[in-house]
Amino acid sequence: MDKKTYLGAQNRPALFELSPADNATELIVFVHGFMGFMDWGAWHLVRDFFNQSGYDFCRFNLSHNGTTIAQPSEFSDLEAFGQNTYSMEVADTLSLITELEATQQKWERIHLIGHSRGGATALLASQQWHFTTALGKVCTWAGICDIARRFPTADQLQEWEQTGTRFVKNGRTQQNLPQQYSLYTDFKDNQANLDVLAAASKLGKRLHIFHGDQDLSVPLAEAYELATAAGAEVTEIAGADHVFGAQHPWPKQDMPAQLRELCEKTLKRL
Repeated sequence: MDKKTYLGAQNRPALFELSPADNATELIVFVHGFMGFMDWGAWHLVRDFFNQSGYDFCRFNLSHNGTTIAQPSEFSDLEAFGQNTYSMEVADTLSLITELEATQQKWERIHLIGHSRGGATALLASQQWHFTTALGKVCTWAGICDIARRFPTADQLQEWEQTGTRFVKNGRTQQNLPQQYSLYTDFKDNQANLDVLAAASKLGKRLHIFHGDQDLSVPLAEAYELATAAGAEVTEIAGADHVFGAQHPWPKQDMPAQLRELCEKTLKRL
C-alpha cells in the first residue's frame, strides 16, 4: 500500500499509511512505541486483522523517531532521535489526524491504539481532541502510566544536564541512541499536559488497557495504575511479553498467538 507524508513536529515530514476497509465508518490510528516504527515486526498483520474486521487502519512514523522518508525502518537520523520529546509525539499524533480529516473520508469515530510509550501518547493526544470526528476508544497495549519515572535521577540526572546528551542502547540494532537533555526539560515545562494518569482519569471507561503478564519492559503494575486512575479494567494476555510474542523482522504469514489474542480482545472493546 502506498505511504504518504504528513508534517509532524517542527514541520518535519514523516510517513503514514492509511489502509481502507470496505464501507468502513470508523478508523483506528496506531501509535508505535519507543525505538519503534510503523513497519516494526508484525504491525502489518495487525493492520490486516482490523481491516478484515471492518475498520480503516492508519499506521505512521513519529516524526523524530530516528527514521527518515528514505529509510523508514532504520534509525539513520540520530540527530532527530536525540531531539525528540514527549510533546513532539503528541503533536505528531494530532497533526496526523488533522491531515487525515482534511484529505480523507469522514468517519463516525476515530479510535486510538498505542503500544508501550505510544500508549501514553495516545492517552495524552485524546485530551487535546479538537476534531470534527468523535473520539472513540483509547486502547493501551503494554502502555506506560507515567513519564517521570522514565528519567534518571540524582547523579545520573545531573550528569545528563551537564553533558547535554545521554545514550540509550537499542538491544536489537546495538546502536547507542542519543537523547538530549531537552527531553527532560520539555517534560518539566509541560508536566501538566504530560500527566498520563490524569489523562486516564479524564478518559474513564473509554480507556481499555491490555498488558502481557510476562512484560519485562513495562511492569504489569503500570497497567493497574492506569486502571485505578480511569476506573477501568486490565485485560491480561497470559504468557505475553512486551511485544506479545512478535519480533523484528517478522517473516511469518500469521501473527504470534498472543498478538492475535490481543487483537481479538481489543476488537471486542471497540
